[in-house]
This record gives sequence, structure tokens and C-alpha cells, in this order.
Amino acid sequence: MKKFVVHTLSNDFEAATKLVEVDERKLLSDIPKGFVVVKNHFVGINASDTNYTAGRYDPSVRPPFDCGFESVGEVIGVGPGVTKLKVGQTVLAMGYGAFAECHALRASSCIPVPSARPEFLALLVSGLTASIALKNNGRMTTGETVLVTAAAGGAGQIAVQLAKLAGNHVIGTCSSDDKVSALKALGCDRVINYKKESVRDVLKKEYPKGVDIVFESVGGQMFQDCFNALAVKGRMIVIGAMSVYSDKNEGGPINSFKHVWKDQVPTLNLLNKSSTVTGFFLNHYAKDFASHMAEMASMVQSGKLKPSIDMGNFKSLEDVPAAIKLLQSGKNIGKIIVPVYPAARSKL
Repeated sequence: MKKFVVHTLSNDFEAATKLVEVDERKLLSDIPKGFVVVKNHFVGINASDTNYTAGRYDPSVRPPFDCGFESVGEVIGVGPGVTKLKVGQTVLAMGYGAFAECHALRASSCIPVPSARPEFLALLVSGLTASIALKNNGRMTTGETVLVTAAAGGAGQIAVQLAKLAGNHVIGTCSSDDKVSALKALGCDRVINYKKESVRDVLKKEYPKGVDIVFESVGGQMFQDCFNALAVKGRMIVIGAMSVYSDKNEGGPINSFKHVWKDQVPTLNLLNKSSTVTGFFLNHYAKDFASHMAEMASMVQSGKLKPSIDMGNFKSLEDVPAAIKLLQSGKNIGKIIVPVYPAARSKL
């Protein structure tokens, strides 16, 4: 079997990783207690993949190590003590090492699903981030104005739909006319193509009272413009800063955000508006995964929530580097997903 292994700390995925061959039989013959082995059918791409290969989330980690966060596939091996999963069961798997044909992870990190459809992956890292962040950190209610940056991306498109389903006015930012059309189809009330319009000017002119919630993943000038547009008691949720992830961190080690992430929050502005800026890192909310996933799955089954995916022309695990480049280009619409085997895509 094949898997991607990080051999050099770098936020350039191709420079950081190698696709290597490993013995699947060894993986299956020595499954740790509480673990399962999953044969992946599809893997999900995330902006944070290159932060992980750069070692930015845990500077103590040294290569070699596995990478990739999420997949959907079939359980092919069960370790001692596992009682809730069985061989042949289809699961969503969220654990380090997903960029592989097979990988071992804790059974508690798997969520059973009816089939290995790629659409389910849109609900895992991206969907859980949107759902939990809006509820817990954004304290979203109804009748509010919600601004979603990178709204046509994996997490953004779910956030747009959840905010609309909750009865809110939704603003989305994006970078192309195709994305404008896609966001309007999802119910976005006002779409700002920042290549043609100034986000700052639109918010100032059309939303003079400000916005109640900002779901922000871009960073840089976008962060500043959105922060300045917060309403009294507004809540800004920072889930990332995609605009700086590919920076080389001149003047600092690659496994640090110190010289890359430069967004600053003027505390006086927080005081004057009684506003809030909160960070969100999905791993800190594991206890909420099951309830939010169940709620989103129910909405998908009823047709209320419609996850959008972008599989490009990807055919196999070897295309993961190209998929990450697509994400960094900002040209994708929806969650980027890569089939692990050519046969997986042919069955859709």
C-alpha cells in the first residue's frame, strides 16, 4: 500500500512529502488496542494540511510522520477492545495519516455512514468546523447578519447554508463570478466578489450598523475589513488565515506562525463595541462531534443541507499534491476531495 510521509518540514506539500510503499499485512497483523484499520476510498483536502507538514501545530514533532486529516472508507481490521465497529463497515475517519490507501486510527475517531460517498467528507472537518463554531463561538440565533469569508470553500459553503437555515441574512465573499453564482444558488443574500468590489466599501455602505457574526478564514486585509465591520456585540470567529499559510516565514523557523500570522486586534475597538474575537480549532471540540454530525446528516437526508464538492480531474492518491495546489489557488468551489483509487471515482 502507498501513503504520504513527511520527510522535511515545509509548507510546500510536494517538498515536504514522499509517496512511499509500506506493508499492509504488517499494519493488519499488529492493530493496537482500541484501533481499527480503514481502507480509504476518498480523502479530504484542508488548508491546514500544509501547516501540519510544516510542523506548525506541534513544533516538537519531527519527521518522518504521516499526514492528512480525513477520509471515508471501509473498516478492514479491528483491534482488541473494539466493539462498536466491525470489518466491512463504512466510516468517516478523522485522524492523522489519512493520505494513505489504508491507515490505522482510534475507533473513537470513526463515524459510521451508510456508504463511502465523497459528499459525506464535506461534513467532517469542514462541516463540523462550520456547525460547531457558529453555535458555540458565534452563539448564532436568528434574524442576524452573518458574514462568511471564502464562502465558496469547504467550510464556507456549509457555514452559508447553516446560517440561512437558522433564519439569518448571509453575506459571502469570494473571488470569481462562478463562485458568485454558486453562492447565490445556496441562498446567499449578498455576495461580494472581492476581485470586483471592495469588501470594506460594501460593508460600510450597505451594512452601516455592522454585522453580527463573522466566520473568517482568510486573514490579512480581509480580517481587518471584517473586524472593522463588526456590530455592537458582534462576534468574529477565526478558523484560519489561508492568505498566509503558504508564506515562507522569513526570519523565523518554518514550524512557527510567529513571522507569518500578523493579524492584530485593537482591544479598544472590542471595548467600544462590546465585541468578541474568538479562535476556533476543531480538535478542542471533540465532545460535540457526534451531535453536530447527526444534525447535519439529518439535514442532508431531508434535502435542507446540500454539501458541494470539487473533485477536479483527480483520479488517485497520487493527485493529493495537485489538489492542495487547487485549494491554494482559490479556484475550487466546495470541498476538495480526492479518490484514493481510480475505481472509487468510476463507481460514482
